[in-house]
Amino acid sequence: MAIQRNNPYAAFNFLVELDGMAIGGFSEVSGLSHEIGVIEYREGGDRRNAVRKLPGLHKVGNITLKRGITGTLELYQWLKDVRDGNVSRRNLSIQLLPEDKSGAAMRWLLRDCFPVKLVHGPLNAKSNEVAVEELVLAVEAFEIE
Repeated sequence: MAIQRNNPYAAFNFLVELDGMAIGGFSEVSGLSHEIGVIEYREGGDRRNAVRKLPGLHKVGNITLKRGITGTLELYQWLKDVRDGNVSRRNLSIQLLPEDKSGAAMRWLLRDCFPVKLVHGPLNAKSNEVAVEELVLAVEAFEIE
């Protein structure tokens, strides 16, 4: 359940869980979006010279997760399984936490996710930044609680 307050929550306190288990510290989550398409329709005998707009299909955007490379192959193995035809859909939970991390202030529930892209790097010998991996997930259903 979302906890409402006067001051907005900070964007840096969040937790990512895959099938109920924390899967590492992600530094960024993006793409939390969903939209309803619009169907434009006009009857041939309609006296108004304008289209009518009707709600169309609900569409959920892909989710992008970024984290430092730690050497674990769990995300790669999941992508490899999908690539090899063994599509394993999983549920993802993203929890926005208050400053004291006492419990989820808001939770996004993403259902039937599977990986569609995994990027490692860039690697650059001239920089002192952390090596990052980026996972893009296709999401079928999206709920907020």
